[in-house]
Amino acid sequence: MSSESWPKVSLILPTLNAGALLDNCLGSVARQTYPRDRLEIILADAFSQDATRDIARRYGVIVLDDPGNNMEEGKRLALRHATGDYVVFVDADNELTHPDYLELAVRALESNPQALGVESYYLPSPKMSSFCAYVTYRLHISDPICWLMSATPRLVARSGEVERWALPAGSFSYPLGANGFVFRRADLESVKASEHFQDTHLALHLMKAGKREWLRIRGRGVHHYYVQNWWEFLQKRRRATVHFLRVQQETPVNWMKEKPPVPTWLAALYCVTFIGPAYHTLRGLLCDGDPRWLWHLPTSVASLLGVFWGLWTPKTQARNRQLVAQLQVKQKLR
Repeated sequence: MSSESWPKVSLILPTLNAGALLDNCLGSVARQTYPRDRLEIILADAFSQDATRDIARRYGVIVLDDPGNNMEEGKRLALRHATGDYVVFVDADNELTHPDYLELAVRALESNPQALGVESYYLPSPKMSSFCAYVTYRLHISDPICWLMSATPRLVARSGEVERWALPAGSFSYPLGANGFVFRRADLESVKASEHFQDTHLALHLMKAGKREWLRIRGRGVHHYYVQNWWEFLQKRRRATVHFLRVQQETPVNWMKEKPPVPTWLAALYCVTFIGPAYHTLRGLLCDGDPRWLWHLPTSVASLLGVFWGLWTPKTQARNRQLVAQLQVKQKLR
């Protein structure tokens, strides 16, 4: 098959001082079986002061100057320059797990027009700490509060390597759209993503428009090097809360208000009573035999502390438009 017959794919990647992770991320893209001449990588960089841009240029990446105040604006900027038929959202802390991931994802979407996109599995890696593997691989959603408030997806069908997933009827409470997620560009345009981008909003709008299913490729996705320890997680949740508040000022859309199985107040109470986290720790140990579940209780506490810290932070720096960028947590491989 000639490369011209393959649909063009745009990978969108926002960065800010991502030099410690970017080579690992782009190296995994370079190893993909998808024809290189049918891939474009667009990096929206918020004027990094480290080796980020030098690393990007070594891989032939298109580098855009991102003057925005958060990574959502960077993704919006890159999306306006994308020319692919399919769009993949990748962060610098992602590593594609298998060389055939993009190929299988695009082929799966071509065969399943009812699906809104392809979601990654978040798989463990030797370059992760046990904490990182717990918060990404075991929780999948990288935060105990969000994990508790997310509806449990159900497997609709499986055909070969392709799995079809959907949410229970009546709920849209599940964050979709980041870390290796693959969309059709036409679907993104239908919800005006280049104007109103926020990753979890895209899938939510598409689900409400009738596309209730999404796909996963069995055993494939990304290694998500979210953070490597408890303290970094606490700082990350602080930053995520500040970012969430900024996004809500612009676009008051929130998947956590879409009939979650657990309301916000109860999720917060869960974190401080210790009973719920202790129960899930024990259940995880018994069901999975994975000692990384021992991180669940201290991480639940950190999640709530990070929210309170994030709620307080803007009160002292309300006019600082660069606050989200300044709160960036320095990420690394193990």
